[in-house]
Amino acid sequence: MKKKCALYASKLVKDGMVVGLGGGSTISYLIDYVKDKDIKVVSPSSKTVLLAQQAGLTVLNTQYVDHVDIAFDGCDEVDSHLNALKSGGGIHTQEKIIASMADEYIVLVDETKFHETLAFQVPVVVEVLPKAYSIVKKKLEELNGIVEWRSASNKDGFLISDEGNILFDVYFKNVEDIHLLNQTLLMMPGIVDTSLFVDILTGMILVNDMGVFKKEKDGEFHSL
Repeated sequence: MKKKCALYASKLVKDGMVVGLGGGSTISYLIDYVKDKDIKVVSPSSKTVLLAQQAGLTVLNTQYVDHVDIAFDGCDEVDSHLNALKSGGGIHTQEKIIASMADEYIVLVDETKFHETLAFQVPVVVEVLPKAYSIVKKKLEELNGIVEWRSASNKDGFLISDEGNILFDVYFKNVEDIHLLNQTLLMMPGIVDTSLFVDILTGMILVNDMGVFKKEKDGEFHSL
């Protein structure tokens, strides 16, 4: 299914484009499908950068780019309003930078990732300046968030972002207003950004046993 999703996404990539590529296995399949096209790539993922370079694609430093024609990424959850949670990689701040440059920002998912409204079955990852650790943790708990420091079994201590900031996994239940939660988090001093993507996606490509479907903002699913 992931290969089929990547194949249809590749048809949107044209010669001469600057293309944003996120992380994950679907993106790795997409690289295989576009490697012979005359494009340039930007990515927030060091693994994707390596795969793209190995495939012979030109990779640009995001620092020197201010426009992307189209960008593709995966996510953990996406809803009918194109709100998304991208909690796995912990590189959401860089992903949002690329999304802000892109004319189109499209997530590639299978039907297990789609919900009518975000279910918050995965945490909102919050990137926090180290000096704001205590106050941000307190404020998040006041919002009834269950706050955990992100860690990994093969690393001693806590995981930090590529920019040297703390990553909190924050679990929310019964979120009634996604826009309000997003605004509240982004306005909190000390928070750099979060893995909650609101009013950022322009479309999704969804694959299931019935086929491959595309949905754009405020539109219906249509078969590809």
